[in-house]
Amino acid sequence: MATEVSVPQYRSNIYSRSAILDPYPHYAELRALGPVVWLPRHRAYAVSRYADCKTVLLDDETFISGDGVALNPVANRLGRGTTLNSDGDEHALKRSVLAHRLTPKAVRTMRAAVEEKAEQIVDTALAKGLVDGVDDLATALPTSIVPDLVGWPEEGRENLLRWAGATFDSLGPINRQSIGAAKAAGEMMAFSKRVVRERSVLPGSMGADVLTAADENKIPESQCPALMIDYLAPSLDTTIGAISSALHLFAHNPEQWQILRDDPDRIPNAVNEVVRYESPLRAFSRRAVRDTDIGGAPVPAGARILVIYASANRDPREWHDPDTFDITRDAARQLGFGSGVHGCAGQGLARLETQTLLRLLARRVERIEPAGTPRWAVNNVIHRFDRLPLKLVAAEGTTP
Repeated sequence: MATEVSVPQYRSNIYSRSAILDPYPHYAELRALGPVVWLPRHRAYAVSRYADCKTVLLDDETFISGDGVALNPVANRLGRGTTLNSDGDEHALKRSVLAHRLTPKAVRTMRAAVEEKAEQIVDTALAKGLVDGVDDLATALPTSIVPDLVGWPEEGRENLLRWAGATFDSLGPINRQSIGAAKAAGEMMAFSKRVVRERSVLPGSMGADVLTAADENKIPESQCPALMIDYLAPSLDTTIGAISSALHLFAHNPEQWQILRDDPDRIPNAVNEVVRYESPLRAFSRRAVRDTDIGGAPVPAGARILVIYASANRDPREWHDPDTFDITRDAARQLGFGSGVHGCAGQGLARLETQTLLRLLARRVERIEPAGTPRWAVNNVIHRFDRLPLKLVAAEGTTP
């Protein structure tokens, strides 16, 4: 694809291991170069400023998802038939199969179950004192809720988290990460196909809804395995990313934790600020179906556009002092859950889980302290911790 001479280039690899672990200097350089920047390594145009990212996300007729949202053709071919990789009426139909499960009213009905699980998890964590924020808190809650909601049979669940991470990893460019993830992503699809074939989903679950839709000829049965995965991977990794980042940020910003404890009504906005500051999803791509422009910069028909949510959420054109974590700012317009018709369908549940855990911790934990060296996961798309040693200091009058 020939590039327009008026569009600047950025030759650094934003998917190298070092860039995955510390992406923000790269994002700052991309924003400084212009509204659209050509990435010759990835044969894609990067959009990194807030206003331009939002423009692309809201114009789903010009910038489509149906040709895939990955940066490699293999993943885009394999992803056909998913909600993520569809547009227009097809996307609306796929989303409608499960939409009733994720409405605000439906999510509210899950509140009691989420609170009960969260209470158990916090009890266990406080009894330990020294915890891994990823395993003991961030992972424990979503993995106790989401598999039942989606309807996965008990057998095979031990692989779900690894498979979900690999599904995201495979959506990057062709690199060591995506190649390494291909086997696990394939295992997950094979497992989902077997579950559909054997109809071993849990009764009353999302998976049961998917099979019913196929039985009623609303969707082809061949699309059922992909649709089940559609709602599993995002409901696990993104929530784990948000919760673990919240714990890390409050451990390193104790004054923000005190603000939260003093005023728990700030918790919903605090979750938005966590997602703004450490966006769990790095970026997805779109394809331009016609010659167009973004922010005045020309983009040719057929171009692949990389929408970098994590950069938009640190754009100083949109946010005052964007590299400061501040739960008192209005962060409701963050793009960490996407925007437009492809906005995250499961964000209501992710918010409920994260808010519930923070509310319980704010009530019972005086301080969250670092207790060792954290480690970021290396993943092309997901931005989250892999290890997060913490010390939970119980509030006075709280029984660990």
